[in-house]
Amino acid sequence: MKIIETELKDCYIIEPNRFGDDRGYFSPYFIQSDYDENNIKFERVVQANRSKSSKGVVRGLHFQKDPKCQAKIVEVINGKAIDVVVDIRVGSPTYGKYTSVLLTPDNNRQLFVPRGFAHGFISLEDNTIFQYLIDNDYAPDKEAGILWNDPELNIPWDDMFKEYGIDKPLLSEKDQKHLVLSKSPKYFTYKERN
Repeated sequence: MKIIETELKDCYIIEPNRFGDDRGYFSPYFIQSDYDENNIKFERVVQANRSKSSKGVVRGLHFQKDPKCQAKIVEVINGKAIDVVVDIRVGSPTYGKYTSVLLTPDNNRQLFVPRGFAHGFISLEDNTIFQYLIDNDYAPDKEAGILWNDPELNIPWDDMFKEYGIDKPLLSEKDQKHLVLSKSPKYFTYKERN
């Protein structure tokens, strides 16, 4: 697999190996030993999820609080999305910064979202199917988030909407009520990895 650093400390674009010919391809999209050898902190797959979204759906920016915080490996298996993550670990050199990555089945990219990051995405096509591998149990009582369009984060949502012909984003009521990062409780502290 190929590992590409992002602007955020400990957050990586992953390009799994893909072997194919004119008939199609085979791709081992997750191998634990590859993560272990590269010191990427993904303990184990506890849950695998999929979501389906229409064009213009924005989900996020979500995370789970301790002790149920989660690392995620995310990819798009149908359609197209821009994935967005924000480092919310107090003391991190990239605290309050974001990165975004275009995910499609054809570009063979995944995003590794570490614990202590808020995660979201915008669906750029109808029937976009997002797949998540998660290293900790889902815990509804530990769900939290930050406001998707927090102006202090400077995520260029409007540019994304314009580029992909999205007139108005489609959001859940819950995702419109999160606090901005500066007013949100601080749930995570950065720790340098060994």
